[in-house]
Amino acid sequence: MCVVLGLGLIGGAAVGSWLSGDGDAPAPASAYEAAGGLWHSVPVDKLFPPTLDGKGAGPGGADRTWTRIAVAPDSGCADAFDPLLRKVLAPVGCRRLLRATYTDATQSYVTTVGLLFTKADPAAMTSLANRFRGERLDRRTDLLPRPYAAKGTAAAKFGDAQRASWTIDVLTDAPVVAFAVSGWADGRSVDAPEPAADAVRAGATSAPAQAGLGNEAQGLADRVERRLRQRVGPATEKTA
Repeated sequence: MCVVLGLGLIGGAAVGSWLSGDGDAPAPASAYEAAGGLWHSVPVDKLFPPTLDGKGAGPGGADRTWTRIAVAPDSGCADAFDPLLRKVLAPVGCRRLLRATYTDATQSYVTTVGLLFTKADPAAMTSLANRFRGERLDRRTDLLPRPYAAKGTAAAKFGDAQRASWTIDVLTDAPVVAFAVSGWADGRSVDAPEPAADAVRAGATSAPAQAGLGNEAQGLADRVERRLRQRVGPATEKTA
């Protein structure tokens, strides 16, 4: 009787799996794990769309519209960060790096926005986020992301010396570091880059702040990060 009952339960489970269509389905992935795999499962236009609207993202709440002018080949992280920043990020590893460069409606400014997909677990990402916060690493001018300057575009002259403002956000609910770096499209060099968090403050008088380059970096980083988070739910549902 026990044998018959056991076989019945096994058979019932098998029929249930067949009816639901997930007999060979993998175990449900967590939102964190799903987010870590988005770099190869989501089309680039979903993370870095051809145009992005920045309602209220400019200085004084002005609207912004950004146009994508280049997408970097997905790659490792060796040349994407200043040496010290690369060292700081090393503990979480580099699984993949996605970057795109945008320009504003007037093509006066250019901004590279990126998503670094790490190899780290939640504890390691939380540790790195705490270090950035505690040591204010996102304010240091020797810890900057590098721009993606695509030839034949408005960003062709956007090199390291042209970086004017930047932002770096270490996520703790996904193995991702989001960042953006902005500058002028005409190739002018910048003596004193300013973190976006400082450049967007009311009354800021630096050249990057007056030009709204902090808003460019922060606005684009926020919107790309938001799109990443929006994809985590659907990705989790597909693997469940």
